[in-house]
Amino acid sequence: MDLLTAVDEFADHLERVRRLSPATVKAYRSDLRDLDASAGGVPLEAVDLEVLRDWLWHATQRGDARSTLARRAATARSFFSWAQERALIAHDPSLRLVAPKKGRSLPTVASRDAMSALLDTLRAAAEEGDPLALRDHAILELLYGSGIRVSELCGLDIDDLDLDRGTARVLGKGAKERVVPYGSPARDALTAYLTRGRPVLVARSRTFTAAVILGSRGARVGPRTVYELVARELAPIVGTETIGPHALRHTAATHLLDGGADLRAVQEILGHASLGTTQIYTHVSTERLTATYRLAHPRA
Repeated sequence: MDLLTAVDEFADHLERVRRLSPATVKAYRSDLRDLDASAGGVPLEAVDLEVLRDWLWHATQRGDARSTLARRAATARSFFSWAQERALIAHDPSLRLVAPKKGRSLPTVASRDAMSALLDTLRAAAEEGDPLALRDHAILELLYGSGIRVSELCGLDIDDLDLDRGTARVLGKGAKERVVPYGSPARDALTAYLTRGRPVLVARSRTFTAAVILGSRGARVGPRTVYELVARELAPIVGTETIGPHALRHTAATHLLDGGADLRAVQEILGHASLGTTQIYTHVSTERLTATYRLAHPRA
């Protein structure tokens, strides 16, 4: 079923069954038609959490008020709950949709497809053998693959990497050490950089350094260089110029949760002292935690 057909049926339900006022029904219909336009006319079953987040994000970019964003998020939750009850969809994609709270804008998150395309482009450029292209590919793969902070990336030494296990030992806030995993794409990018790129950069320096990530002159890379790299590569795919490495950390955490990762596992990967910080950072709603508790605890 196409989305607009479902919207018309939902509007009829609101009017005939719930007996809402014509003005309220009109507002629901307007919000959902805006969703259809943002999603590009996709079928109802193709609307997922990323589509809904993109919809709200685009609304923030055109200056919609927070009250409007909150109303649209509520509209989406009501609509998809109804669609699931009617067996029009198997899963409700709006369960983890969170409207921005007062004083807080929606965090910037790149989609999985956009990240895949970006990293494929960087890998192709790195295959040419330029040491900085190899380094840049390794940086973005590692930031996205592990969710580490830019300061943790810049502080990495060679001995901190375990390429066989695909882990990195990092020093986080409060001088707390933790070991974070990363996937095979990040490991392959690091291996290529360490064997073909880093030795070239090391030769440009007169002093020895154990740093993993090096600047163009062979010294340990600084956060500013990483910020400039991320802004240059990531800004075009998220539609904003004010972007930094933290967006990759947030994207990594969001994609982990979207893929079914346990919230506390994500907390450990990110190095958060408080689970509450992870909740805010990864858009996990109180409602989802409560639902998980009620399903899992024998005395809930």
